[in-house]
Amino acid sequence: MEYIKGRGAQTNTQNKFLKNEHNLLDEFLNYCEIQNEKVEQSSTSYLEVFPKTILNKVTSPDIGFVYSMNPYQGCEHGCIYCYARNSHEYWGYSAGLDFEKKILYKSNAAQLLKKKLQSRSWQPENIMLSGNTDCYQPIERKLKITKAMLEVILEHKHPVSIITKNALILRDLDLLKELASLNLLKISISITSLSEKTRTFLEPRTATIKRRFEVVKILSDNGIPVNVMIAPIIPSINSHELLPLAKKASESGANSIGYTTIRLNGAIGEIFRDWLNKTYPDRANKVVNQIKEIHEGTLNESRYGIRMRGVGQIAEQIKQQFLLAKKLYFKHERRIDFDLSLFDKNPSSQMKLF
Repeated sequence: MEYIKGRGAQTNTQNKFLKNEHNLLDEFLNYCEIQNEKVEQSSTSYLEVFPKTILNKVTSPDIGFVYSMNPYQGCEHGCIYCYARNSHEYWGYSAGLDFEKKILYKSNAAQLLKKKLQSRSWQPENIMLSGNTDCYQPIERKLKITKAMLEVILEHKHPVSIITKNALILRDLDLLKELASLNLLKISISITSLSEKTRTFLEPRTATIKRRFEVVKILSDNGIPVNVMIAPIIPSINSHELLPLAKKASESGANSIGYTTIRLNGAIGEIFRDWLNKTYPDRANKVVNQIKEIHEGTLNESRYGIRMRGVGQIAEQIKQQFLLAKKLYFKHERRIDFDLSLFDKNPSSQMKLF
């Protein structure tokens, strides 16, 4: 099969929740065509959905946030290793190409967020914007849902964390600067490699590596603390880059770094192996075996406290490299503590005038 340029996944895997394969989005587009409604012709399709809530409670003990919110389901960035691919199956799609080509967007996300923050029972907690899919993926440039959500966050002076691979985050620099000045913001920029060739294989529609380091510098120069996530570490693909990546992150102004090792849960294992055979056929078996070694003989690791780092010799080597990188380049790592006391449940209340 020919390699599909510009996409991460090279195939659609079967949706385990469906007895019969079907495509809800294609049905919707066909309906529009029958009704003589204009439909945008694009290799990527977009469908508006109307959820009743936007915040998701996170119960995993090894995740550093309490809630996540995702204005988009599916992600055009196409990162081949993305754990969020499996969640696309809940919407009736494949975790493979469908995840990159069929994007669901939540136009009412900002209104839902505002309603939640104003609810009587709500208490301020760390909310991760992009806990599942990237909130600054390409369609955000047009829809501006993430921007609207950040405006709500700032209005209520509520803490928020953001992780992204897209330089579009700089569009909202003014909002981010104000949130950071109030100690209400944590930003992570994910950078997986120093090689553009590797990036185009791993993350085909993300910002270039050069541009991402520029984002780190611009944010830092504007007084916004930035963490660089070197993730995921994949043996024999980018595992040799941890130290030079950390050095470049430090030189660009990052105040901290983090990492995870790759894990291939659910359908991602099949998608990744198919991609690996087409992009790195010379080392495909080696990479698979080394990933299995990290996770005690399996690609599918779900145990809390172990899944992010792995075990065994290779995992320990990666850990020691990371600790050395912190010692060499991040001796004065600064911890950011949210100021929860600033939270304003009703910022427009007339009572504030008295």
